[in-house]
Amino acid sequence: MSDSTLSALSNIRTKVRRLTRNPSTSQLSNTDLDSYINNFILYDMPAHLKLDTLKKVLTFYTSPYEEEYKTNTTDADDPLYNFKNRYTNVMSPIYIAGEKATFSQSRDEFYSIFSMTETRISIGTGDGVTTNFTGTLSNIPVLQNHVIVSSKGSTEEKLVMVDDGEATFTGDVGAPSTINYIDGDYDVTFPALSPPGDGETVWINTIPYTPNKPNSVLFAENSFTLRPVPDGSYSVAVTVMQRPTEMDDAADLPELSEWWQYIAYGASIKILQDRLDMETVQLIMPEFKNQEILINRRKIVQNSGKRTATIFTSGYTYDSDFKGN
Repeated sequence: MSDSTLSALSNIRTKVRRLTRNPSTSQLSNTDLDSYINNFILYDMPAHLKLDTLKKVLTFYTSPYEEEYKTNTTDADDPLYNFKNRYTNVMSPIYIAGEKATFSQSRDEFYSIFSMTETRISIGTGDGVTTNFTGTLSNIPVLQNHVIVSSKGSTEEKLVMVDDGEATFTGDVGAPSTINYIDGDYDVTFPALSPPGDGETVWINTIPYTPNKPNSVLFAENSFTLRPVPDGSYSVAVTVMQRPTEMDDAADLPELSEWWQYIAYGASIKILQDRLDMETVQLIMPEFKNQEILINRRKIVQNSGKRTATIFTSGYTYDSDFKGN
């Protein structure tokens, strides 16, 4: 009998039906059964096991003057498409343009090295009538999503508009207002009924930076932030753990054939828990754990010949040792 016959979805279904005592589709349809199986594969299994088989290198590319690269659900051709659902973990090493980059998942650690200090300058003074203010910043380029224009109205009310990362503003805006992050041109308009008051300063807050080849990465809130901000296009190769592939057709196979019994036991436990049959759950739990040990044994054997990494086994520094700008 071929391996594909042994480990296919059809065989997993049969095993689950035997463990849960549901031999007939009238008791548990294949549709419902597959839902339990895939629920375990996609969400429970990655939490139980971190397997090298699911580890891959994901490569995306930077754009000039863009610091942040986040998951999206609109462009299927983007390597980061649906990133937060397709991958469960991001880990070291990360390489930028072929060179190992420092990697952090702590905003406090990252921004203690790469500060986000705002520069505040006056771009005009209100007269109680004028709403539009234009000009060009001298300290450029400036970070997207960090431009703030503010003032006070004639009755001391606060007037604030902030950029949306797309070169336009939201907030107390009276007409389309824009900022060019690279050359510094700005054109902002407050509401006609709420112009800056007579003698009130109009301020603009920005975070200027010097673009360069990035060498440090922050991963937080499903987003990659690079420093220095890229001055061009560079490849970013990230080590990630991907979710296992769901199985829909009876002939579908798991990534590794040896997983099939583990998947069957895991799906069975979910079915029995929904039925509050905790006695049977306890009966099959030891074999579920045994299958988990057997799957992990491959990783243990694979890693048994590896030398323990120290500062003396490679020329790299620890990930927490950031390179400067």
